Amino acid sequence: MPKYLRAHAPHDDGEARKIRRLAGARHAPADWIERARIVALSWDGLAVPAIAAEVGCHQNTVRRWLHRFNAAGIDGLGNRPGSGRKRRITEAQRSAIIALARSAPPGHLARDGAGELSADDERGPAQRTLDTLAQAARDAGIAVGRSQVRRILLAEKVRWRRTRSWAASTDPESALKGPASWSSTPPHRRAPP
Repeated sequence: MPKYLRAHAPHDDGEARKIRRLAGARHAPADWIERARIVALSWDGLAVPAIAAEVGCHQNTVRRWLHRFNAAGIDGLGNRPGSGRKRRITEAQRSAIIALARSAPPGHLARDGAGELSADDERGPAQRTLDTLAQAARDAGIAVGRSQVRRILLAEKVRWRRTRSWAASTDPESALKGPASWSSTPPHRRAPP
């Protein structure tokens, strides 16, 4: 006869209240809610296949969380430390990438004491882009790609682009000059009074 896996009975009323409250929560982490529902459904007498169908997961997932709850209680429902992929770059390297993004690029023109425009490195980029930031990081010995630089800067809310002005050009030969509206946009007509 097969052995039926069930969650152990709650140690006290406090543990049962916590599990039931977490199982019905709306503003808790979704993984904790699902795991608490698994335990609560087991307490209600459902078997592993019925719990898996109710929660919408695989039977092995239900078994894993019931075993973890039986071994460690409520603390067993959380993720173990060290789960997930390890970071490929250190926190110091992340800080160096952020500092690069906040610094002026080597080809940026600046006025010197005499009022003349000059750049530190005239062959260097005048603006920071993701490509130039990734290349500068690789030159500094940080093995990082363009997409990872973008994720780091977005997570830290660091701007790497300058804002662009949408003012019209004063150059009479400019191709940007033209009608006030796009040619494909029909003119706005007012309704008669």
